[in-house]
Amino acid sequence: MRLTLVGTNDFHGWLMPQKTSLAGGLEVEQGGAAVFAGYVARLRADNPGGVLLLDAGDLFQGTLASNLTEGAAVIDVYNQLGYTAAALGNHEFDYGPVGPRAVPGPGEDAVGALTARIRQARFPLLTVNVRDAASGQSPAWLGNDGTLLVTAKGVKVGIVGLTTPSTPRIANPTHMASLRFEPMVPTTLEAAKRLRAQGAEVVVGLAHAGGRCADLSNPRDTSSCDRKDAEIVELVEALPAGTLDAVFAGHTHQAMGHFFKDVPVVSTSGLGRSFGVVELFVDPVSRKVVPASTRIQAAIPVCGKVEATSGSCDPRKLKDVGASAQLVPATFLGGPVEPDKAVAALVAPALARVEEEQRRSLGVTVSAPLGRNYEAESALGDVLTDALREMEKADVALLNSGGLRANVKAGALTYGDLYEVLPFDNTVSIVTVNRDELRRLLTAAYGSGSGVFQQSGLKVKLSRCPGPERLRDVSLADGKPLESGRLYRVVMPDFLARGAAGLGAVLSQLPAERIDLGVGRELILRDALATWWKGRGTAISAPATGRISFVDEGTPCPAKDAAGARTERP
Repeated sequence: MRLTLVGTNDFHGWLMPQKTSLAGGLEVEQGGAAVFAGYVARLRADNPGGVLLLDAGDLFQGTLASNLTEGAAVIDVYNQLGYTAAALGNHEFDYGPVGPRAVPGPGEDAVGALTARIRQARFPLLTVNVRDAASGQSPAWLGNDGTLLVTAKGVKVGIVGLTTPSTPRIANPTHMASLRFEPMVPTTLEAAKRLRAQGAEVVVGLAHAGGRCADLSNPRDTSSCDRKDAEIVELVEALPAGTLDAVFAGHTHQAMGHFFKDVPVVSTSGLGRSFGVVELFVDPVSRKVVPASTRIQAAIPVCGKVEATSGSCDPRKLKDVGASAQLVPATFLGGPVEPDKAVAALVAPALARVEEEQRRSLGVTVSAPLGRNYEAESALGDVLTDALREMEKADVALLNSGGLRANVKAGALTYGDLYEVLPFDNTVSIVTVNRDELRRLLTAAYGSGSGVFQQSGLKVKLSRCPGPERLRDVSLADGKPLESGRLYRVVMPDFLARGAAGLGAVLSQLPAERIDLGVGRELILRDALATWWKGRGTAISAPATGRISFVDEGTPCPAKDAAGARTERP
């Protein structure tokens, strides 16, 4: 009995396709909900009654199409596509209460927007390791115990949802004050046993936790898989054999399609650009999965049209096509991929609203492209932190590089451009610290493993290698040392001021009156920057670099071996 499990992850509101202009002049499109629906239709025609459509979390946040409706437009489309279940991702918590406020006011529900989406969905959002802190049970607003039992092709299939335990550190902690995030291994084992006891013959994990494998050519060869940041691999390898029969992963935006301990693990790069398929074959007598027959198709690109020679719309594979290249309609499983008209009709109003908002001019130009860099100082980081510091007349500005989600092109700046860079509805926060507290704050920031923080107002020297002692030296921008007895005003997003990205231990030691979260401000951070730039009336250009430097450039970084000990990277 053949089961076709179709997996997506990290959709982040990408209802529309992503367009890329190639060097030869050809414009290709990848992704888009209506086109993806055409692939799902082909899969369902290929295996009637045997298809389960699953998502590994982060449905929302990241596009205006999603954020203008607090995810409602995404749920409408997922309902139409007929999803079976989705895992709860860390970004599902981002919207906070219903309405424009990013943080809950008196009497407001901190997960109100998420609760509204759960009620809207005709499929469950699942997580077994997110618990109510007071009761230790699944949160009442979730509406389930984190699992689902369905029947396909006469086979009872159990589904277990999981959420990365790092969520409180990387998301807004005020939205999760009433929750606790349990380790994934024991909660998965408990849930799988419960499903088996209820008659599940197959158990599938939907985990918003990921990994990375550079080579997808051989699913049995895991030598290209990164073991240093691989929550999903650690989970699968820690579970007893037979606990899970397949896993769909996410969170890291990295493609995977490999077997670990005979368990197929699949994820995509996200943003609706591709999907994965796991085919399981269940013996009709023993009612067990036959592992030797399991098939993986990883990172299948979502293409309405493909380049005729390569058969792909993935711009990474088409960078060398010439001016004579042509696009032809895509086919899949022996038939044409036809965009779904019903899905397109659902998407159209959201996209019309987005287009209007994206075109809104901010009345300012960008002199040259501004790029981001997660692991070093960036032109975009310099411009944004300088603007924040000057806007607030602060001494220092801090931004986590992971919060900068797009580069900025040269030319007239629109609201859509700025939104792509800063999609999160953070407030402008001011933290007041003395010299020693500032040093501890910076030590925590650069030692958190959350990339290289962008900053203004200082000169920072770092070790190139991540670690708790990464900060080596800090001085004022003019090279003078930090002054004893002086208080420094540090501007940052409330995401950081609330203790995310490793800052919680330091900020929790400060008096409450020295942390202004900006809750009463009229404008959120993104809109405040837009207003300030427009009022200043001059073009945006990047300053000279050099505020962040590395003391050990060229020195090999230590890496972890399989046992977790530090070893030198080859």
